[in-house]
Amino acid sequence: MTFADLGLSEQLLRAVTDSGYDEPTPIQRAAIPSVLMGKDLIGIAQTGTGKTAGFVLPMIDILHEGRSRARMPRSLILEPTRELAMQVAENFDKYGKYHPLSMALLMGGVQMGDQVKSLEKGVDVLIATPGRLMDLFGRGKIMLNDCNLLVIDEADRMLDMGFIPDIEEICSKLPKSRQTLLFSATMPPPIQKLAAKFLNDPKRVEVARPATANINIEQRLVEVRPDKKKEALRDILRHEEFKNAIVFANRKTTVRELATSLKRSGFAVGQIQGDMDQSDRIAEFDRFKNDEITVLVASDVAARGLDVKGVSHVINFDVPWQPDDYIHRIGRTGRAGMKGISITLATRADSEAISRIEKLIGHKVPRAGQAREDATKAVPSAPAEKPATPKKSSKPPKADAADKPAAKAPKQQPAKQSPADEPTERSPVVEDLKSDWNGPMPSFLSVSAG
Repeated sequence: MTFADLGLSEQLLRAVTDSGYDEPTPIQRAAIPSVLMGKDLIGIAQTGTGKTAGFVLPMIDILHEGRSRARMPRSLILEPTRELAMQVAENFDKYGKYHPLSMALLMGGVQMGDQVKSLEKGVDVLIATPGRLMDLFGRGKIMLNDCNLLVIDEADRMLDMGFIPDIEEICSKLPKSRQTLLFSATMPPPIQKLAAKFLNDPKRVEVARPATANINIEQRLVEVRPDKKKEALRDILRHEEFKNAIVFANRKTTVRELATSLKRSGFAVGQIQGDMDQSDRIAEFDRFKNDEITVLVASDVAARGLDVKGVSHVINFDVPWQPDDYIHRIGRTGRAGMKGISITLATRADSEAISRIEKLIGHKVPRAGQAREDATKAVPSAPAEKPATPKKSSKPPKADAADKPAAKAPKQQPAKQSPADEPTERSPVVEDLKSDWNGPMPSFLSVSAG
């Protein structure tokens, strides 16, 4: 099946072709025809499946006919975070370039004046976070009685962030005869209740079992002592054959500390966390997308909002507090059919959280020792006289004294040396593994293994 088979306009098909896409993803094949027919829709799809285009593409064709009026948007897309709102706006710019549609972006952290000016001109598409939308509505700057198409995106994340009461109030101010589309990676009872209340006989589209991790992501778990987590992280970043990596931490303070520590160790690193101004977060994100930095340390504010093609690794420095967040974090890699690797650092205190994650995804996350045994059986060892040469990006400058291990490499060490040949004279990093590995991150965790 091609995009032409879905009933999209010629202008839209041209924009899709310009963007380099030939075939729709499963969620797009299932959702687009129903949206074009004006049906309400519940779309259950994990991150990275192309669901954003699944509603953006038909919306562009639907809104092609009609005219906007001042302060009365014709359609509304609700997003839980600023990063996701900007991502959707980029999709409209990309796919709507042959359609004369107007768009406004409402989100916190930026000046309200420019947003109000956009609304006064009239917009066909309004993309908003609930807080800023409710603020402007309360000030009388926006009216919703002409909004006939509503998209509630990442509904389960809305639930986690406490936005459901706001969404219910927003829905009550929209025309009852509207078309409503709800997308979510999971369908917990509160989201089911929301859908039952505000959607009219919706078609349910599900392209993967709820809370199923992307099969293109190779998951690994490294058991580590709490006082050795930073050392383990540096080992992974030095010895993994990675293009780039997003490192997730639970707290903003941890994000700041990790970014500072890794920078001292010579890594090209940036950070995104909730205390930063929106302009600074955008700048850091752009640096990562443009390969100016290869490691981005982030809190969960970015777990669902970052969309970068070709992220090779996601590393959970902290095990996420909520199991669903594990799915969304690791979903930053393995996107658009590409392969990716996720590595989670876990201490003994994380055992209960790991159990909840494994119950959610329906299988155990392979431990490092277990994975090495499997990899040894599946992949023959390389000849000793021909060690693999690491990629340039995996060899950052040497660490400062504050962050590198106590034991130093011999001065006569060759300039080019495989990770397996580097010295391992330091305290064990990993505990409670069946194997006795206590040195650098083994090669089975690299992209090339398996």
